[in-house]
Amino acid sequence: MNTKVKVVIGDRLGKGQNVAKGVEAAGGEVILIPGVGADMKLADVMHREGADLGISFCGSGGAGALMAKSKYGYDVEFGLRSVDSGITAIREGKRVLGFGFLDTEELGRRITEELIKVHRR
Repeated sequence: MNTKVKVVIGDRLGKGQNVAKGVEAAGGEVILIPGVGADMKLADVMHREGADLGISFCGSGGAGALMAKSKYGYDVEFGLRSVDSGITAIREGKRVLGFGFLDTEELGRRITEELIKVHRR
């Protein structure tokens, strides 16, 4: 069974490199959308790539996630401010997580570890 999960990251300010490192450290495949406004491209890239999870970053933690819900119907959780809230959202079956700016390796690693656990069930 392939446990490799694909995670797309879109950050309003063109960041997300630390989260990407965490995803890779946990064994996930990462697609980091380059450039400012990347959060608004998240849904299209997820759809095109057949991604398991999308992580959107902006000040409010909602713009990219809400775009994903309205355009493709992805289950989303937004306004997230902590790693633990993201893990809870994954356990609840959410496919897109909208965070305020939280570009940390810990976030990428722990989210990916939980996503792999969920996929194994």
